[in-house]
Amino acid sequence: MLNKNLKLNQKLFNDDVEQVPIRKGFGEGLVEAGTADTNVVALCADLTESTQMHFFKEKFPERFIEIGVAEQNLVTVASGMAAIGKIPFVSSYAMFSPGRNWEQIRTTICYNDRPVTIIGSHAGISVGPDGGTHQAIEDIALMRVLPNMIVISPCDAIEAHKATVALAKLAGEGHGKPAYVRLMREKTPVMTTSETPFEIGKANTMYRPDGLAHVGIIATGALVHKAMWAAKRLEKQGIRAVVMNIHTIKPLDTQAVIALAKETKAIVTVEEHQINGGLGSTVAEAFAQNTPTPIEFIGVHDQFGQSGKPEELLNHYKMNIDDIVEAAKKCIERK
Repeated sequence: MLNKNLKLNQKLFNDDVEQVPIRKGFGEGLVEAGTADTNVVALCADLTESTQMHFFKEKFPERFIEIGVAEQNLVTVASGMAAIGKIPFVSSYAMFSPGRNWEQIRTTICYNDRPVTIIGSHAGISVGPDGGTHQAIEDIALMRVLPNMIVISPCDAIEAHKATVALAKLAGEGHGKPAYVRLMREKTPVMTTSETPFEIGKANTMYRPDGLAHVGIIATGALVHKAMWAAKRLEKQGIRAVVMNIHTIKPLDTQAVIALAKETKAIVTVEEHQINGGLGSTVAEAFAQNTPTPIEFIGVHDQFGQSGKPEELLNHYKMNIDDIVEAAKKCIERK
């Protein structure tokens, strides 16, 4: 059942659940952050409307800079602005930032520990027809390996809004860090509400059955919704599953994932990203050091993406509800 303490959207499992692009939550959150702190600035690489940064541009044109198709300059300029007290947010497609400008992010932002937030939009295979060249399924791995970097993968638009505001507030209070926020293009179900708790580095247990659980499903991003549906289907088959939303991949809520592993002794990770270096890898690393646990990985297995409708691609790469269900059963058998 839904975790009542989180005050989640009660229409989450309904056919008419509201669907909103996660990137829109970022755009609206950036306006809120900019209203609260005049040091917040926005820079974009010629994808202002696509990344939903146009909301900020319209509200605060004097604090918006269009860099153009120059992703290396995008983050380098932002680092310089952070050095003089500004709170920069930079946006592009994830395939280009951090995909094209990783070295500049590493050296000018992370090495200097500058509070710049990199927004990687249109991530994952759900970009669909844009094809493998534009489907960023390696970005989590690229960013979580960088020292000082926070990595956030919101499950819906509301969570993206909260993450944006929270990162700006940290910087405004003098505790800002380099950060990466991963956004999807398509409309996705709204799972949380304005009352749902959000804290950077703190996992949320979204779904918990009555009684001791047989398996834990640890998911991130838009696929949290499919993980919730998988738990419902498992429950009908007499298998009790807990669903944990990891919106912050780094720093990982190690305490929460280890507690879930000790409880269930079987874990499935779910992400729209390469298995290598993503959520599954960071969870497995935590288990290896603390509590070795059988684990199955839902994600892309060492392949590139391809053109297709988002749902077709999720089926092709075995990242849909039935695949999560089967992975859970397989993991339970390995206990």
